[in-house]
Amino acid sequence: MAEPLKIALAGLGTVGTGVIRLIETNAELISRRAGRPIRITAVSARDRSKDRGIDLSAYEWDDDPTRLGNRADVDVVVELVGGSDGPALTLARNTIAAGKSLVTANKAMIAHHGLELAAAAEQADVALKFEAAVAGGIPVIKGLSEGAAANQIDRVYGILNGTCNYILSTMEDTGADFGDVLAEAQRLGYAEADPTFDVEGVDAAHKLSILAAIAFGTKLRFDAVETSGISRIMAVDIAQARTLGYVIRLIGVAEAASPSGKPGLFQRVRAHLVAFDHPLAHVDGATNAVVAVGNFMGRLLFQGAGAGDGPTASAVVADLIDIARNDWGVGFSMPSGELREMAPAASGERRGRAYLRFIVPDRPGVLADITAAMRDAGVSIESMIQKARDDRTGEVMLALVTHEGPESCVEEALRILEGSESLNAPPLVLNILDN
Repeated sequence: MAEPLKIALAGLGTVGTGVIRLIETNAELISRRAGRPIRITAVSARDRSKDRGIDLSAYEWDDDPTRLGNRADVDVVVELVGGSDGPALTLARNTIAAGKSLVTANKAMIAHHGLELAAAAEQADVALKFEAAVAGGIPVIKGLSEGAAANQIDRVYGILNGTCNYILSTMEDTGADFGDVLAEAQRLGYAEADPTFDVEGVDAAHKLSILAAIAFGTKLRFDAVETSGISRIMAVDIAQARTLGYVIRLIGVAEAASPSGKPGLFQRVRAHLVAFDHPLAHVDGATNAVVAVGNFMGRLLFQGAGAGDGPTASAVVADLIDIARNDWGVGFSMPSGELREMAPAASGERRGRAYLRFIVPDRPGVLADITAAMRDAGVSIESMIQKARDDRTGEVMLALVTHEGPESCVEEALRILEGSESLNAPPLVLNILDN
């Protein structure tokens, strides 16, 4: 058998220790599939004395993770430190500059610096692999860049954050409000102590920008992702969605052309009403799912565990097996010099239906003000629901579902209503996903 592939591991949190356990448990199987053993030679983490529940005595310890790539006993560095910049980025740059391959689960670093790292890896003839950065253990990057390589992919979308999906599906099951479910998710370890990146859609936006670059052959444009989260979703919205035949899910959507046919990259993360008969409506808990639509393959659905030590470690080690086979390709489905620069596409050109929820004072004239704004903006109302007055606050919840039309019309209606005394809170807008 060939010489072992020697790896260094930076970061010994949940995923890092999962990688060690997987390599140790499945060592013989991994060697057969890779054609040679994969051997950990060095590790690094912030706290050397911490008990991580695994024996690290067989591995060299390096207090400085950024120099792991310079070690003579290392062929590949696995970066699991996290963060878009700082030590993770320094380690990535140093590793590639030293002529060593890099495997990472760091979606923030790839979303912000992936093009730079991919070009450097191509120049150095080493691998840059990041399957674990998007959707945990689901092989969606390999599926898009290899399995769907012959297709023109026009649309990729899905549920990209397990924390949000857990919160929304638990709200459905229990009828509880967002704040209560978030607190429980934090207690159970499904949500971070500071959940902002998850619940405000930033984590999903990182992943969406990576998927879009791979699917469409475009340069990464994380800065162009329109991003909103789920913190304003109320139990009443969940209930109204169910009455209408929908569930609510945080969906990332990317398309490579505008409805007018002009070239443009559309990327948005927003909560949607998803029809009961759509595959994404049945994705519950912390599960992720990605849909890609190609011109010859049709619709593909990738679904599975989007986080956790086992699934994410599985994706990391799958990347290592590819490198051990000398089968790694390029970072973004095509050489970095072939990736197109594509300007952002305006959301106003898109057509669709929407759910709008208003919190309003209980007084005459409010409904007339809202419907007049819709009329003046050219928004056609399909249905309207008004909930009974809340005696504690004196407020009423009013929800509208629009007929299909340009999103610019809804935007104009909300502009007309901005600052209106008929609104007690900013309106909530959710797009409707029927197909």
